[in-house]
Amino acid sequence: MQIEVKCYATLMSFQPENAAAFPVEKGETVEGLLGRLGIKAEDVKIVFINGTKVGPDAALGDGDRVGIFPAVGGG
Repeated sequence: MQIEVKCYATLMSFQPENAAAFPVEKGETVEGLLGRLGIKAEDVKIVFINGTKVGPDAALGDGDRVGIFPAVGGG
């Protein structure tokens, strides 16, 4: 299975080179994906799968589009 991964803001450095077709195993979760990318769970504020906000236990499916966002501040 393959997914599309997009890391935003301060997490951009974790985006893999094959982000448009990143391989995942059946049953892999958001939490597992973050671990494989080297992103600490506490550094992530919001994750979207196909435009829907999900938690770390959400399962990934073939063709999913995953957006990973850190907490961002402004002033």
